[in-house]
Amino acid sequence: MSRQTVPDTEPHPYSAEPRSAPETRQLRLSGARLGNSLTVRRALPQARRRMVGAWCLLDHFGPMDVCAGRGMDVGPHPHMGLQTVTWLFKGELLHRNSLGYQQIIRPGQLNIMTAGQGIAHSEETPAGHSGCLHGVQMWIALPRSCRHGSADFEHLDSVPSLRIDDAMATVLVGSLCDGTASAASVHSPLLAADIRLPAEGAATLPLDPGFEHALLPVYGDTLLHDGIWLREEQFWDLGMGADRIALSSPRGSRLLLVGGEPFDEKLQLWWNFVAADREEIVRARADWEAGRRFGKVSNYRGERLPAPPLAELPGAGSSAKR
Repeated sequence: MSRQTVPDTEPHPYSAEPRSAPETRQLRLSGARLGNSLTVRRALPQARRRMVGAWCLLDHFGPMDVCAGRGMDVGPHPHMGLQTVTWLFKGELLHRNSLGYQQIIRPGQLNIMTAGQGIAHSEETPAGHSGCLHGVQMWIALPRSCRHGSADFEHLDSVPSLRIDDAMATVLVGSLCDGTASAASVHSPLLAADIRLPAEGAATLPLDPGFEHALLPVYGDTLLHDGIWLREEQFWDLGMGADRIALSSPRGSRLLLVGGEPFDEKLQLWWNFVAADREEIVRARADWEAGRRFGKVSNYRGERLPAPPLAELPGAGSSAKR
């Protein structure tokens, strides 16, 4: 999924922002346009919290009726230095990439694409869809040791679920509680879990105190243990150091829990590229425009997305503006 249609003109510097004690704070969601067809609510990145562990982007899209319009239609675009994780609550998406994969994803299934030194892909609502689309896409920054490795793609037909008190938790990435773990291949200690609470339900979820954590309410109202109401259209940073959270819901709710060890490498993020410095981004942009490195996405009916312009860049070694 392409990060944005009208991006910032210069890369953003990213680095870990760990805090030694748990601290719950509400962060804003912002709107972002994807391709020519879809507006998403963006939880990460933002000025007050660039990353949660290695999670460097979190987009929530839908629920939307795709019968009256085009649904999702994001033409071929490049990625570098990251992994994309796609999870649907409702609906279907068709993923195509330059490795030759063509895969429809449905609720309960997981797509994870590793860009490495470069890959291109497209995403669209397939023919014969169910009429609704609702889901999230998240990006993981790859550590330096594998940022320039080979591209890869995984489709998991199922991921594990477990019951914790009244809640049903589905583990998308990493492991939770009794060691229930997803088979998704990642390159740093991470967690992503889809948490569903029934009406009048309550649960205490164990957390790794060495992780940063955050919660994205998907639907319904949820009461956090310290008297905070988590509602739709919000994003909650839980900080670091907590070993559990208690949740309850009067009418039922669903939340996405993400976490990970603080990411201790400085990096740059611009458009769909994660890199160590601005020079890498300049080269990647030039390669995409010249048709090098990222390959070709076959069978997509439409044009690929052009790279947005970069502002005139300062000399090598300069720091990017926030």
